[in-house]
Amino acid sequence: MRQARSPVFYLEGKVADTVEGRFELVALHTYLLIRRLRQAGAPGKETGQKLFDILFDDMDQTLREMGVGDLSVGKKIKALASSFYGRMQAYDKGLAEEGDELAQALARNVYGAEAADARAVALADYVRRADAALEAQSADEIIAGRVTFDVHFAPEAGKAG
Repeated sequence: MRQARSPVFYLEGKVADTVEGRFELVALHTYLLIRRLRQAGAPGKETGQKLFDILFDDMDQTLREMGVGDLSVGKKIKALASSFYGRMQAYDKGLAEEGDELAQALARNVYGAEAADARAVALADYVRRADAALEAQSADEIIAGRVTFDVHFAPEAGKAG
């Protein structure tokens, strides 16, 4: 949560500082953790499921606090979960390829843009570096809740070229 709320994403990376923009960054960082946890066998998958459950329990509570009616909350959570799974697939595919697929997915999801621009390219660079940094961390440490996002978002990375 702390990493997803880092001001650099909103101030320099131009992610919208809205409920939607914050959701996108929390979902992105949750995805990165779940991706790493999937590599850790059954204990990692179990922890990843717990992380997912906590995320969506928190969203449920947040929606209720925002005044969304009880009858609508379940539908909204189901739609958010579905979109989260879609993002996971798109980001997995983007990370598996060398091209700009990841930047395109981030442009659509995080920025609401039809094509990747410098912001999305910079964010894709950050995601690739964060993914590598998480992979270098011990799965046991991550499962124990000791996670370090030891990379920094550098918006200027998207300006090259």
